[in-house]
Amino acid sequence: MSIEFYGWQVIHEDNGHLKSGQELINGRGYTMYHGTHKNNAASIIQSGFVPSQDGLLGAGVYVSRDVTKAKAYPKQTATCDKVVFKLKVRVGKVKKIDTDNHPLQKTWHQHGYDTAWVPPKCGMLFIPSGKEEDCIWNPKRITVVDIAYADDQVKKDLKKLIHEKAAAKNAKVTDQCDVCGYQKDSSHTVHRCWGCENVICPFMSKHVCKKTK
Repeated sequence: MSIEFYGWQVIHEDNGHLKSGQELINGRGYTMYHGTHKNNAASIIQSGFVPSQDGLLGAGVYVSRDVTKAKAYPKQTATCDKVVFKLKVRVGKVKKIDTDNHPLQKTWHQHGYDTAWVPPKCGMLFIPSGKEEDCIWNPKRITVVDIAYADDQVKKDLKKLIHEKAAAKNAKVTDQCDVCGYQKDSSHTVHRCWGCENVICPFMSKHVCKKTK
């Protein structure tokens, strides 16, 4: 069976910011937030998050899709000492916890899940406020991308640190594809279009075949 190849264009779905109550979709990356004390902020940017040992959803890193909620943390901390990170979170496999005494409430990771999510106003007595919760098991799924809130000077210093870390990470990428510019890996194959015979790569965002009939 022969297949004629004519090209493609990638459509980027706007799935970064979630609405309240919107379900997480397995494998997607989302914008979320995390509040911390300014004294911990630089260490988190440089070395990553240290998971909590326990909590409503057990061990993990607690994040929120609501920046206002993230601003409330840490509790009993002066506003001028708070920092709220803007994060990119790769949620992986998600487990919804929406009932009190759920059998997987604190053991979801042991059953193959990467993220636990409590939807808002689900009636759980553990959350009288009705606010939702998100817990990420592996800190490596979380990337600090910006500062959503901090004192002006603190924000300036932390933004610089984020930029420096990103630049250092990019500098380590030496094996790049000559066609699409992304880092190569075992599945990164370059070949010719079946129609126009131009060199193409499956990671290109767009290819328009110039074949004429």
